[in-house]
Amino acid sequence: MAELMVVLIGAVVGLVMGLTGAGGGILAVPALVYTQGFSMQQAMPMALLAVSSAAMIGAMEGLMRKLVRYRAAILMAVAGSLPTLLGVRVAQHMSQQALMLVFALVLGVVAIRLIVQLRSPDCDDDKRAAMARINSSTGRFDWTFKTGAVIAGIGAVSGFMTGLLGVGGGFIIVPMLRHYTNASMHVAVATSLLVVSIVGSMGVGSALLSGAHLPLTLSALFVVTTVAGMLLARRIAVSLSPKKVQMIFVAVLVCVASSLVYRAIA
Repeated sequence: MAELMVVLIGAVVGLVMGLTGAGGGILAVPALVYTQGFSMQQAMPMALLAVSSAAMIGAMEGLMRKLVRYRAAILMAVAGSLPTLLGVRVAQHMSQQALMLVFALVLGVVAIRLIVQLRSPDCDDDKRAAMARINSSTGRFDWTFKTGAVIAGIGAVSGFMTGLLGVGGGFIIVPMLRHYTNASMHVAVATSLLVVSIVGSMGVGSALLSGAHLPLTLSALFVVTTVAGMLLARRIAVSLSPKKVQMIFVAVLVCVASSLVYRAIA
């Protein structure tokens, strides 16, 4: 039964990652806690392993479709490396209930920001105001000091949340790219997956160095099914509009945040 649940969770996590660019940990961590009896600290490294593996596959597909802004992704990954280590250490000293409530709070704030953005009439307009802009002619960021600072800041925040909550960071990267840059939803998702794969791998290594242990059989099953779900989702995502993808992302955030609050206070 444990193996079957891990297979189902992995498939769903992969689908969410491929459609929304979220690290998948927003589902993987609480799902492993609920179904396997893991603590948040035990679930984090297993979730990160599957998430980072599947994200790499999705990022490769995005690179082939020229959706990934790889310079921005590398800068975010580098800027997030030290905050990831800090987040892991902070998590080791927090209670299970506190981690769940922090997780739910962050997801709720992100969901609200995205709902506001969806209601904006220029949600999909390439000309909307942004602190860092992608040039419509070249398809690349116009790199200035301000652009670099914005992208690095996004990476630092997502890195810390990766280490603290055991998630790939995509649930922070995607909405922040949408808010602070003029990247389309599809570009934000694809770029997020490359960052998630890099930063998530760092998070796994840091957790293992901190004494975390991975159950080999369950971890292998989780990785394989998450990758399979990712590949399926990337095929589906091509046919969806950016606005629909963002709506799916918001719905996932709200559901997970609600379940975590219930679990923490029950």
